[in-house]
Amino acid sequence: MDTQAIDALVRSLQDEFRSPSNGARAVELLGEYARTQNDWRAFALFSDQHYTRNLVVREPRFELMVLCWSAGQESAIHNHEGQDCWMAVLDGEVEEVRFPMPDGPRGPLAAKGAATFRAGQVAFIRDEIGLHLVRPARTSASGGVTLHLYASPYDECNCYCPDTGSVTRKRLGYHSVRGRVLA
Repeated sequence: MDTQAIDALVRSLQDEFRSPSNGARAVELLGEYARTQNDWRAFALFSDQHYTRNLVVREPRFELMVLCWSAGQESAIHNHEGQDCWMAVLDGEVEEVRFPMPDGPRGPLAAKGAATFRAGQVAFIRDEIGLHLVRPARTSASGGVTLHLYASPYDECNCYCPDTGSVTRKRLGYHSVRGRVLA
């Protein structure tokens, strides 16, 4: 499949993250791409066992991935290692559940809100906003596909147990790179 549109998005993001604004146009760029393009399908590789992280590009200033969610799959409750994170919905409906950043004694985590995003919409989070988990909307039987942009890549994050608040460090990886599944 031709990937000219997503490659053009990458070039626009390179320009954006080289500029003093450092990501100010990310919502606009991702939203426009999500509403008008479909070459992301070349990177949309699913797994029956878990959601997948499919790398489009990684460079020092940012990382861009297509995440694929089958019905019933969800991320752990997690942080973003101090980085800005944008999520554009490419297909389906995706729910984001937010949690306050724990401070003090550990205990059960209580959601502080949830929002459902549809194709073409863009969400944003950073650690100062809180923690979150992402999943296909509960009303969706078909799953979803999202485009994630992280300002500065990171290889590990904290995952939080919803029942105890205990923290586990998780090493992050990819299911595929530029459309090729990793062994």
